[in-house]
Amino acid sequence: MRRTLLFIPFVVCIVLGVLFYKGLSLDPSVLPSTKIGKAFPDFSLVSVASEDKIYTQLDMRGAVRLVNVWATWCPTCKQEHSYLNKLAKTEGVEIIGINYKDEKNKAQQWLKRFQDPYIFNIYDEKGGLGLDLGVYGAPETYIVDRQGVIQYRHVGEVNARVWVDLKVKMQALGWASNE
Repeated sequence: MRRTLLFIPFVVCIVLGVLFYKGLSLDPSVLPSTKIGKAFPDFSLVSVASEDKIYTQLDMRGAVRLVNVWATWCPTCKQEHSYLNKLAKTEGVEIIGINYKDEKNKAQQWLKRFQDPYIFNIYDEKGGLGLDLGVYGAPETYIVDRQGVIQYRHVGEVNARVWVDLKVKMQALGWASNE
């Protein structure tokens, strides 16, 4: 009886080791989203550029696009911004911006200073749209198809390595680059 009790710590160590190993093999940038395959959430928000322009979920339709959640307070957003400009100019990617929990005047200054890769920019001051999308934080980027359905979500910076995967996914949805 006492001999079997000696094996309990050994078995516990083996089980914890297997769980630890499994946890280390997971990709921390993969965060599941319940929004994949669903229509972009309903919203009605003003433009970063003008209080007179209001965007809704209907504006997400018509083309395969990237939707980029960004903010001036986000250091990674600044890091990825030049790459988004490159995608818009050289690849012809249509990118919609969602300025998340930010100050409008800071966002406007940012876009003037670092250039504006977005075809339009939605001002999500209180983060309601971000909450409806399931945003964990900025930056996050979504692929939205022609019908306004969310097809993919990437958490973190969009860069050359990430773009390879995003481009394949967009092409599968019927997007064609300028190249």
